[in-house]
Amino acid sequence: MTPSVRAVDVILAKRRGDAHDRDTLEGFIGGYVRGEVPDYQVAAWLMAVVWRGMTERETADLTEVMADSGERLDLAEFAHPVDKHSTGGVGDKTTLVLAPLLAALGASVAKMSGRGLGHTGGTIDKLEAIPGFRAELDREAFFRQVREIGVAVTGQTRALAPADGLLYALRDATGTVASLPLIASSIMSKKLAGGARTIVLDVKVGHGAFMRTPDEARALAASMVAIGHHAGRTVRAVLSNMDEPLGTAVGHALEVREALATLRGAGPPDLRELVLTLAGELLEAAGLVTGRGEVEAALDDGRALERFERWVAAQGGDVARLDDLEVATETADWCADASGYLTSIDAQKVGAAVSHLGGGRRQKGDVLDLGVGAVMRAKVGDAVRAGEPLVTLHHRDGRGLEAAWATLAGAASIGERGERRPLVLEVVR
Repeated sequence: MTPSVRAVDVILAKRRGDAHDRDTLEGFIGGYVRGEVPDYQVAAWLMAVVWRGMTERETADLTEVMADSGERLDLAEFAHPVDKHSTGGVGDKTTLVLAPLLAALGASVAKMSGRGLGHTGGTIDKLEAIPGFRAELDREAFFRQVREIGVAVTGQTRALAPADGLLYALRDATGTVASLPLIASSIMSKKLAGGARTIVLDVKVGHGAFMRTPDEARALAASMVAIGHHAGRTVRAVLSNMDEPLGTAVGHALEVREALATLRGAGPPDLRELVLTLAGELLEAAGLVTGRGEVEAALDDGRALERFERWVAAQGGDVARLDDLEVATETADWCADASGYLTSIDAQKVGAAVSHLGGGRRQKGDVLDLGVGAVMRAKVGDAVRAGEPLVTLHHRDGRGLEAAWATLAGAASIGERGERRPLVLEVVR
């Protein structure tokens, strides 16, 4: 930490509502990463940010400082390096379809993804439901695979934006997670460090998402798009509905099966629609396609499927066993208590129910059961009859089943009229 920047002065400035300049943020955050600024002072500063906020320029500078706290991937050798980020949802297996589709259309997908925590599943966890799949790649193997296949997905390395990891852990412990500039800078610092020039953000909205209202999601999307603009990146954000799970499958192996079905042209309509929307926005921004028809063709004619199988094989996955993934065979149905139309089903409660069965983590390091999960037997707007299944749970010897039932209690509403809600709510460019 530079002598001209004292931690207490930084805290007091933010408490007054002053905007920090880049040098101040570099000194303060850099000092924290090096162990020169203690947790208690950073915690005080975080609370001041929660109350006072940050300007657009200040948020962009904070993001760059966090990205610069570790290594940055240099993807200059690749044509059209792109990335996608989701703010987290239930049944969100989009990357498994989107990444090979993008690669099939000329983009380079060098993606670092995380593991799930709480009621949302992580992309890496889903991929590890494929026998033999290696989620950890060293730099040489990662770059070689992008060069040869156009897509590689590996676990998040601590070398990328280490300041974010430190700050997030402290925010979680001090009640300072819910701050727009802190959320936006956390997400975008990893995206900038990842090296992609064109980025699409899937900002989830609803009961199963962190952002519960369209206004909250719109503000977050606009902040992240602005950060990208300041950093010289092309960023677009898609606001998508997460009041109900995406697709019909929730749970790692079940979601891989659904992603594979989508690549074969038989997946659920909402998953297909989201994939096509995200791909269209990203590829148009990168200058690779000019219309939705090109994207649909690559998904329907087998090019995306072929790229998916090459990707899985390159990371050690057994392609021959994609149709035989291990799924818990014992099932139990959660049924409708009245006849009518399904007017809502709480995505967060469905995800939490799967977590009780062993499909989610309560803390980092928990071992997952990749074969448990839930299958939605009805979507919002569907007609249902009393006693018919709304959700089928896949479990192991009843482990966690009682807690899952308790969680699902009251999760569904049934009314006299059914109405399907739009999946894509808005695009922020």
